[in-house]
Amino acid sequence: MTQRLNLQAVTPEGYRAVLGLEKYVRANIDTTLLHLVKMRASIINECSYCVDMHSRDALAAGEDRRRMFAVAAWRDAPFFDERERAALELTDAVTRLEPGGVPDDVWDVAAKHFDETELGNLLLAIVTINAWNRITVPTRREPPVHT
Repeated sequence: MTQRLNLQAVTPEGYRAVLGLEKYVRANIDTTLLHLVKMRASIINECSYCVDMHSRDALAAGEDRRRMFAVAAWRDAPFFDERERAALELTDAVTRLEPGGVPDDVWDVAAKHFDETELGNLLLAIVTINAWNRITVPTRREPPVHT
């Protein structure tokens, strides 16, 4: 595969707008939780570039390898606390966005673990990684072979 389009080069202002949202999210959500959300959405969206980048970032930040690998099967893994599970479940629901939207039970569980501001920031984090995935997958951006 070859990259179809370098969005940053052809639409720099639009790219910077998405990057601005990324910077906001990074400053307003727990780093560990952000790594989990980014990994989960990227796995669902089959974005190899983002899975590679976010797994390397998480490991470099000290995240446990077993937890990173288990994000793909988080429901059956014992490595996540209830708050993380609520965030992962919300990530699944927002990323897949079934007809009818996010189910009330998923939202209600997340709302028990996050106050309104935290929940808003979590939602923005999920939306942001989905935006990146939807830029990277169609343009066929590939992860670097050597890091």
